[in-house]
Amino acid sequence: MEQVLTFDVILVALGLTLVAGLATGVGSLLAFMTKATNTRFLAGALGLSAGVMIYVSFMELIPEALDSLQAVYAEKEGMIYMLIAFFAGMALIALIDFFIPEDENPHEFHNITTVKRGKVKRTGLMLALAIGIHNFPEGMATFIAALDGMDVAVPIVVAIAIHNIPEGIAVSVPMFHATGSRRKAFKYSLLSGLAEPLGAVFGLAFLLPLWTPTFSALLLAGVAGIMVYISLDELLPGAEEYGHHHFAISGVILGMLIMAGSLLMF
Repeated sequence: MEQVLTFDVILVALGLTLVAGLATGVGSLLAFMTKATNTRFLAGALGLSAGVMIYVSFMELIPEALDSLQAVYAEKEGMIYMLIAFFAGMALIALIDFFIPEDENPHEFHNITTVKRGKVKRTGLMLALAIGIHNFPEGMATFIAALDGMDVAVPIVVAIAIHNIPEGIAVSVPMFHATGSRRKAFKYSLLSGLAEPLGAVFGLAFLLPLWTPTFSALLLAGVAGIMVYISLDELLPGAEEYGHHHFAISGVILGMLIMAGSLLMF
């Protein structure tokens, strides 16, 4: 569904992106409040996030982008443009992964319950930087998807917020072990998440002036590519890493059901 880009719509989209980014701080607080991470919960939550993102990408964003492009171009030409944008979104995240060292790359999932001594502060700082870099395009993607309507925006924001929680834990645990300061650990964790609304502001400043139905459709297809890549490269491997396969798969299915239900209600 297309909606008019009013000031209120843009403001809500920015607010939702901020909520998603602040979830890293929630992860940091959870790390301090619990002695051991609930790996079953994390496996299911990451699976749920993947289910939401994959479902909305293939059942909502791609069909809408294709319809919009085929209304302007010939059927095959519109399909080609949609596919280029879709794989361009994937390429963007893959390129970011390529330039970040594997040891500090949040997409190269590391078990957050095991923390190496010695270089833990550097590990925490590098994780904060790497997660911040990844969250920037995620923030743009969340903002653009939120402009498409609340039926799409809310489940995506919830999914991104859930997958930001273990990222917040991943930053805060080594920082806390290195400094002994909960405040510093929380600060770095929160800063890595604030790259998400920063990405949204970038989208507002540089993408909205170019906004046309065709450009919107290409961005939606690109967002779908970003979300599918994140799901396949980070969320599903991360969920399986915890060793609770059925919790992860159940989370995927539940995420798809939630997304399907939300689209039917609006």
